[in-house]
Amino acid sequence: MPPTLASLVHHSALKLTVRAGRERLDTPVRWVHASELTDPVPYMEGGELLLITALKLDAEDADAMRRYVKRLVGAGVAGLGFAVGVHYEKIPEALADAAAEEGLPLLEVPRRTPFLAISKAVSAAIAADQYRAVTAGFAAQRELTRQALSDGPEGLLSALASQVDGWAALYDASGAVVATAPEWAGRRAARITADVERLRDRPAPASSVVGGETEDGADGEDRVELHSLGTGRRARGALAVGTASAPGTAERYAVHSAIALLTLVTERSRSLYGAEQRIGAAVLRMLLAGQSDHARGVAGDLYGGLLDAPYRMMLAEAASASAGRARARGGADADPDSGSRSGSGSGSGEVDADGVEAASVVLAEAGGDLVGGFVEVAEAAAARSGEAVLVVPDGERRLVVLAADGGAVVTACTRYAHTVGIARSGSEQGTDEDELVVGVSAPAGPVAAGAAYKQAEQALSVARRRGRVLVEHEEVATGSVVPLLADDAVRAFADGLLRALHEHDATGRGDLVASLRAWLSRHGQWDAAAADLGVHRHTLRYRMRRVEEILGRSLDDPDVRMELWLALKATAAVSASAGE
Repeated sequence: MPPTLASLVHHSALKLTVRAGRERLDTPVRWVHASELTDPVPYMEGGELLLITALKLDAEDADAMRRYVKRLVGAGVAGLGFAVGVHYEKIPEALADAAAEEGLPLLEVPRRTPFLAISKAVSAAIAADQYRAVTAGFAAQRELTRQALSDGPEGLLSALASQVDGWAALYDASGAVVATAPEWAGRRAARITADVERLRDRPAPASSVVGGETEDGADGEDRVELHSLGTGRRARGALAVGTASAPGTAERYAVHSAIALLTLVTERSRSLYGAEQRIGAAVLRMLLAGQSDHARGVAGDLYGGLLDAPYRMMLAEAASASAGRARARGGADADPDSGSRSGSGSGSGEVDADGVEAASVVLAEAGGDLVGGFVEVAEAAAARSGEAVLVVPDGERRLVVLAADGGAVVTACTRYAHTVGIARSGSEQGTDEDELVVGVSAPAGPVAAGAAYKQAEQALSVARRRGRVLVEHEEVATGSVVPLLADDAVRAFADGLLRALHEHDATGRGDLVASLRAWLSRHGQWDAAAADLGVHRHTLRYRMRRVEEILGRSLDDPDVRMELWLALKATAAVSASAGE
């Protein structure tokens, strides 16, 4: 610990005597300063032991001494040393009374003790304290390293909490708590996740302090230091260290050592990461080729039981924003069911303003790289849950993710895509950044990887066409075919096929389009269709003959009826979208 006034008083060679402020002798001494100025405060930083001979002071003037001592106390002076036998044979009562009144420690310095001796004693004590702190810091570094090697991040956190006499917590890239020490710190660590997320928005390395003293000077719950972990553009995690007060030199060494070690743990080397990706790519190729046994042999324990359990295959792709908006205008709004499905994008129905504002943070945090954000979410969810996940780049703008069906990774990725969709729906339409599109397969086993890949591609294609962020294959396989008609090519076909009928109806000579719709919906049953229209069946027969004449096609042909029905459904979808 640093030297205190008490340690100087007990220093046998200095022979100092306490004349006032005995109750504050435990005050640390940052430095020693000698000054004969009537106002030395402008040259003080606080924490000094001020030494004087009262050469220029009227030390017997009570009012002057009260003002002098008040200024010293206000500047944070640790104590006042008065040399007797120079200008005054003893400490004047006016100065002693003023010091006692303000609680300022007043030390009598005998004539045979030079000020230089006191300065040397303080300097030596400070140097010794710093040496002890550095030595303790190196010892803490060795202990933290040993714990990190033997017990991983959890052991390191336990050692760090012991070193700082507080608590420590580790967060992943998403800001979720990964581990804490001691165990009771989990609730405290969870309460500051918002502060961790704000730290993540700053360029690494970054740090901040939360808690501690409140604005009115009252003591807070504890003082928490937050430090980002990682060397890239975005932090790979964060470390929180909670203590009762600001850490000393030894504790600071321990914290910095922990940051370095955790960075090494969380920031994998480029070569290792590249090797894992190459293994993952090889495993995926084998799965797609139907060689599941070979894939298991190559993967070993790297992906746990992922290759044996039901999994989902997800294809994530960066799509052009302008094309995505065009598709959204042409397809997403025409899908009346899109708002009720998980992961829906810009056509996902109404979103309140608070939801848009909160979700827009996702776009800002991703920095335009939404596919990269998708990878981070998948890996963070896997780290928190202990699940295995296979992430393989598929070209420059696409990646393949293999994750357990119903697991935390699939849930987190779906939620991320849904949030991106909300943010997109509330963002300005003029952005040129790439947009995220995701296709998800149905649950599959190890021998069905090829089929799962095709399903994910089909879902991805539908997501592109409909301006959606995420589409699951179940939606395509079990949902209505009508939403798939919301496509420019299908619209053009429908307009061309039905245009002549619409032009006929516009003249007021009959309602051929509505009659055709009713007749097809009743599977050609004349009486039922005529009843729906409120006309005689002979009238309906006449109208259908007019349809055949105008189109030049026979309604007895099932292909013609199918095409006409799809054209009518596509036109209805467009009308419903325009009505919204």
